[in-house]
This record gives sequence, C-alpha cells and structure tokens, in this order.
Amino acid sequence: MVNVNPLYTERELEHQLNDSGAKAMLIIENFAQTLENIVSKTPIEHVILTSLGDRLGLVKGKLVNVVVKYVKKMVPSFNLPDAIRFNAVLSKGRALTFTPVELNGDDIAFLQYTGGTTGVSKGAMLTHRNMVANLEQAKAAIRPMLDDSGEMVVTALPLYHIFALTANCLTFFTLGGTNLLITNPRDMPAFVKELGKYDFTAITGVNTLFNGLLNTPGFTDLDFSDLKMSLGGGMAVQRPVAERWEKVTGCRLLEGYGLTECCPMVSISPYNQKSYNGTIGLPAPSTDIKIMLEDGTEAPMGESGEMWVKGPQVMKGYYNREEATAEILKDGWLATGDIAFMDELGFFKIVDRKKDMIIVSGFNVFPNEIEEVVMMHEGVVEAAAVGVPHGASGEMVKIFVVRKQPDLDEETLIKHCHKYLTNYKVPKLVEFRDELPKTNVGKILRRELR
Repeated sequence: MVNVNPLYTERELEHQLNDSGAKAMLIIENFAQTLENIVSKTPIEHVILTSLGDRLGLVKGKLVNVVVKYVKKMVPSFNLPDAIRFNAVLSKGRALTFTPVELNGDDIAFLQYTGGTTGVSKGAMLTHRNMVANLEQAKAAIRPMLDDSGEMVVTALPLYHIFALTANCLTFFTLGGTNLLITNPRDMPAFVKELGKYDFTAITGVNTLFNGLLNTPGFTDLDFSDLKMSLGGGMAVQRPVAERWEKVTGCRLLEGYGLTECCPMVSISPYNQKSYNGTIGLPAPSTDIKIMLEDGTEAPMGESGEMWVKGPQVMKGYYNREEATAEILKDGWLATGDIAFMDELGFFKIVDRKKDMIIVSGFNVFPNEIEEVVMMHEGVVEAAAVGVPHGASGEMVKIFVVRKQPDLDEETLIKHCHKYLTNYKVPKLVEFRDELPKTNVGKILRRELR
C-alpha cells in the first residue's frame, strides 16, 4: 500500500509513483487530471476511478455525483480512457475466489512517504510486524481510557498521513469504534457545527487544530460530557493551548511523539497524567529511547542531545535508498533528528528539530520555546519563530504572528517576550500575517517562513 496525498502536484505524484514502482492506482475523479498528465511517465498499469457518491446507493449516489460535477464544478475535465470504475471492479471481484498470499512479519505492509521536508520524499518501509506492534503499543497506552461500547474519534487529520492512519483509523477499528471524518478542518465554523451533531469520545490533532477550535465561536458551547481522550502530536503542544483546552472541555490534552519511520508512535503521556506537563510522555511499551551527544556518547540525565529510538515499530529502512537508510538506522537504533532530554522521572521533552535550531552568538535557541512564550500573550492566535542572518551574531530571532487583537504591535510583543526570555532569545523582528503556511496535517512550515 502506497498512501498518496490527493493534493500532490504533478511533480510530487510522478516522483512517488516512480519511486514506489506502483502498478495500480485508485483515485477519486476530482484529482484525475493530475494523474492524466503524468501517468504515461510512471509504471502505473491499472487506474481505478471513483466518484464521491459511488457508494451512497443508486439514487443518492447519482444525485451527489451530478451536484459535485456539474453544480459545484469540483471535477476538472480529464481523459483516462483505460480507467475502470470502482463499482465495476467490486462487481468483478464478487465473482472471484480469494487466494491467500503467503506473508510474514518482515514483509512490507506500507511504503509510507515522508513529507520531504529534508530533501526528496522517501518511502519508509513499514512491515506487517511494525504496524501490528504499533497498534498493540497504542492500544496498551490508551485502552484504560476507552472501551468497546462504541467509541467515536474525531478524525480531522488526513488518513494518508501516518498519524491518523494508525492512531485513528486502524486503532479505532480494532476497538470496534467509529472515525468521524472531517473533510475540511480548515473551515473551522463548519467543523464546530459538525461536532455539535455527534457524541464524540476522542479527538486527535496537532497543536494548530486544537488552538483553532478554541478560537472558533460556538466551540465552547459544545457538549464535552462524553469526551474521554484528547491527544496531540505531529508538533509540540503548547502549554497555553493545552491548559485552555482542559479548562474548556474538562478533558486533559495528552501529548504523544512519533514519526513516519516508527508507524508513528514512540512515546505518549500516561493515560492517568493529572494535567499537561510539557513533555512527550514515557516510551511506548517495548520501546527504548536514548539521548546521544555529538561525540557519540550518551547524554547524562537532563542534558539535551539527539533522540535515538529502538523498538518493534522501527521501520525496515527507506525503499531503494541504502545511503539514506544508513544515515538514520545505526545498529538497530533510529536517529530521529530531534533534540530532547530526559528528566528525573523518565519523561522526555523535545527541545526542537536539529534543522530548526537558531544559533545566536554561539547560543542554541529553540523555536518551540520562543513560540510558546509568544503564544502566552492573549492577543496572539498563532506564532512561528525562525532564524534570520545577522552580521554580528550570526543569526537573530524573527517571529511571524497571527493576531487576535488587531491593535497588537511589535513593541508590545517584544516587551512581553523580555518578561520570559533571556535577551539573546528575545525576537528582534516581528512580522504580522493573516495566516501561517502549514502542511496538510497542520504543522507550521518554518522552512517556508525562512
């Protein structure tokens, strides 16, 4: 299985299809034009085409398809003459006999492509054992909060991404639960309206999603009496967001940490943690974590270094990329590229990504810390910190801010930061924007801001 982002450009789609060697593709016709323009340059032999209403029955399905295509004009014209319709494939399949395929735990279940934030997108080889192990790890961590009586998880993250694929789709399948799919979480008013129709019991998301909901009118009026689990991941959960979430919903916002190469879960807050503590929790069952210094030795407790992970969820490697695999997998350990430390209770805290580090006059400045302080100001909706070149200090801190209060100015924000940050960490530049660039999962793209 090769999951594809439907919003890929032609260049991105062509790369992923060629890199994976995919032979067949199931695609919804809204995005078929992109495939049409590059399919002849890929190994694809079979195209299976579907429409939004195809599984909604003869009458309703046809009505939905007509509205989508001709009224809302959501389907650009395309020409894929050899494509087979999805419903026709299902009809053919009913007449066939299932033949089991011999598989073992080391066989690849998914080629899960990384976001490509560090160069070309690479396919992480996730085996059947990797995926089953991570599902068992996830269930062990969250099971005490949930049961088999009909859980419903709000899934506002795309299912082609490893976070929602494992944490929402597959995990809640194993619990007999339901995924409530939010097709456009960027439309926050419609998102909140949809939530009002359901007795949801769990929600996962990234910090920007929780923050966006909290700042949308009507959200605080929802009924949260059934909500048992709120889980943040994908990027650092900020304290002001976590504390306000708990105050509004009455449900703790737990934090987990993972990466595509680990299916994704590596660590998670204990289910009985009393309140937000600013860490990514404890290692998942059967998972080892160590903190490595630049000189190749393990860091003492409390000291920051690169986080390395070992466990049954660690990928086999990158598909057809031996050199890239050798860079990240070292004697069974996966070097995450994240800077972290372990406290005296065994909890881990991410300080930042190696590549996002800002170096001011030789001092390491971590964007997460700056952003959290900026977010403490009540007039700020979102913030991102980056380093910009500076003749005297090498780099200086710049923040990009989305305002809640229109009259909030640069001087006020910098004065606020001086209260909580050492001078060299205080932003020297402030740029106000209407919105910040994000990935499809909702992570703020610092590299674009740089």
